[in-house]
Amino acid sequence: MAFRRRNKSYPFFSQEFLIQNHADIVFSLVIFILIGLMFEATAKSAILFIQPQYNVTTLTPDGEVTLYHYGWKDCATILFYFFITLILHALVQEYLLDKVNRRLHLSKSKNTKFNESGQLCVFYLVSSVWSFYIVISEGYILHLNRVWENYPHSHLRFQVKFFYLTQLAYWIHALPELYFQKVRKEDISRQLQYIGLYLLHILAAYVLNLTPLGLLLLGLQYLTEMVFHIARLVYFTDENNQKLFDVWAVSFVATRMWTLTLMFLVFGFGLARSDNQMLDWEAGNFNSVLIRMTFLLLVCMTQSWLLWKFIRFQLRRWREFRHEQAVRKKAASKQAVRPMKRASLGQNENGVLKAENGTSPRIKKLKSH
Repeated sequence: MAFRRRNKSYPFFSQEFLIQNHADIVFSLVIFILIGLMFEATAKSAILFIQPQYNVTTLTPDGEVTLYHYGWKDCATILFYFFITLILHALVQEYLLDKVNRRLHLSKSKNTKFNESGQLCVFYLVSSVWSFYIVISEGYILHLNRVWENYPHSHLRFQVKFFYLTQLAYWIHALPELYFQKVRKEDISRQLQYIGLYLLHILAAYVLNLTPLGLLLLGLQYLTEMVFHIARLVYFTDENNQKLFDVWAVSFVATRMWTLTLMFLVFGFGLARSDNQMLDWEAGNFNSVLIRMTFLLLVCMTQSWLLWKFIRFQLRRWREFRHEQAVRKKAASKQAVRPMKRASLGQNENGVLKAENGTSPRIKKLKSH
């Protein structure tokens, strides 16, 4: 199974060989794990990588329900879907983005940003639809109080736990992709910032049993970021089309307001009035004043940092727009200022004065008196 066209072969275990064939190597590992399901001796070990662990069956009025909690075995599941994400990344790059790049003929820097936005657009679209589907099916939209009621949410449905495991796998996979995609050194620090922030917030929501709040915030954040990267893709195809950036600006500010409102509502109103305000590691209860204030401060600092970056981005766009307007005014003024033609004197061609119809005027002879 070849993911990329190979124009040149490289020595085994060299850096270029690893970069060019990493998807095929990972695909072989995935096949190896799947083959383990076929044998009774290795089936238990293979299922550890594929299926979420720590399931508990409980009785409800609707019947038996299987719920899940987290543990160290989740690392094996995250590793398996880390491999899957690497393969999907290569498929999107090879069969979608590379074909578009060949038609656009972008520069190297724009090509890197185009690939980044293309990959993130696919991920944000799938994740935002998935998160909002879970939020609606769990009833968090119509009953917002379920976000903080019955805390801790230590027992999760399959779709909720699987969502968080795949989210962690995706953002972990983004780290080696910086090497595989040969990202420029100037862009590595910027990408490491948002990768680290996503990993920190998702892991905190998962470990602190704040999964309903995390689903809402991730859905809003992913939807806003998807609009930004779609706007950037459109800009690369047509630099005069920047209307979607204005849509992103409005959605970005609205997302920051919704995020801060939800945070203060959950931590300042919901969990602050809960009866079980204690730290209990076994029960997964982290509803203490110190943890609430720490998590609230972390999110507020992140939102402030994002707003600061947003303001700087808008100011840079405004300066570029003013510069373009000044250049256009200068060009228009140069075209408007042209030498005036003196029609009454006719035209002067090769030193001979001509009339407007192109004929030379006759010289009148003076009569002698």
